[in-house]
Amino acid sequence: MKIVKLPWASVKIEHNDSRVVIDPFYNFPSDLGTPAGTLYPLDDFGKTDAVLLTHVHPDHYDPEAIKQFYGENVPIYVPIETLEYVKGHGFTSVVGVSLNEAITIGAFTVNPTFSVDGLGDPQIAWVVSADGKKIIHCGDTLWHGFWWKIKTDHGPFDAAFLPVNGPVVNLPFIQPASIEPIVMTPEQAVSAAMALEAKLLVPIHFDLVNNPPFYTPAKDIRNRVTQSALEKNITVKWLETKETLTL
Repeated sequence: MKIVKLPWASVKIEHNDSRVVIDPFYNFPSDLGTPAGTLYPLDDFGKTDAVLLTHVHPDHYDPEAIKQFYGENVPIYVPIETLEYVKGHGFTSVVGVSLNEAITIGAFTVNPTFSVDGLGDPQIAWVVSADGKKIIHCGDTLWHGFWWKIKTDHGPFDAAFLPVNGPVVNLPFIQPASIEPIVMTPEQAVSAAMALEAKLLVPIHFDLVNNPPFYTPAKDIRNRVTQSALEKNITVKWLETKETLTL
């Protein structure tokens, strides 16, 4: 299994001739300010057999980019609560999934599992396995109490792709402003990797969005992840965009 890092929270997973992409996006949402990094056209990373969405926030679901680079007919798997919303963008092959509903996509077995969204929107994590290797991708989840159940049901994992930027947000349509991060902090991500019994923690969801006071990420993210991982004996694999992890 080969995993290619795309910007922000997105990854492409390949095994033999099968390919899936999780949370791809290219068009930076205007309300997030100016990207603090480079976004690449999705065709820089090749084609895909399917798109898996953890949720439909605009930094995880980019319908225009999906249409442009993968086409309106690409299979898209989404939390079942968001099925009609995604179909409403003109896609012809959208599948709503429920927790722990096993899916086969080429060489992959894919399972949606628990995730908790910081704004109360529907969200799932994706477990993807092939040929004895298994990863989990957790979108932009909060810390929650399902980690141990996920490990029991699906683990252990060769790699856990976990968000680490712990942002506090001040959104005009949600008042009062959040007083706690709406995504896991660096230390929480390390603890989640430990609970999941992941061989590797691969941080995602950092270093691209910084737009205070609307969206204020945690400070010193890389050092905090590294220090917490040392304390808990967790191995961290930092992937820059276009880098590849082979399992």
